[in-house]
Amino acid sequence: MTFDLFIDSIQSKQQLRGLPAPLKALWLDGVGDWESAHEAIQEESDIGSALVHAYLHRKEGDLWNARHWYKTAGRKPFEGPLKTEWEVLVREFLSLGSPALEAR
Repeated sequence: MTFDLFIDSIQSKQQLRGLPAPLKALWLDGVGDWESAHEAIQEESDIGSALVHAYLHRKEGDLWNARHWYKTAGRKPFEGPLKTEWEVLVREFLSLGSPALEAR
């Protein structure tokens, strides 16, 4: 899947099937549904979900919780704009063999 196809599906609000939890959560966030995005990764235990969890809490303004999830994922907190972090995460998860989708 390409980044452009992912963006097109957000713009048309036609969710792609079979997305792993991190991409599903980012898709839901992309269409403006933070609550469902958070639900989609709440019980997941992979590194990618922890990164998305961190991003979502950062977006929410809960920086303490965001730092916890960055630490859980083994990453430093993202320091750029939220939009950039969202795009970086989507591109990372779409890339072939992304280590961020591996189990912790």
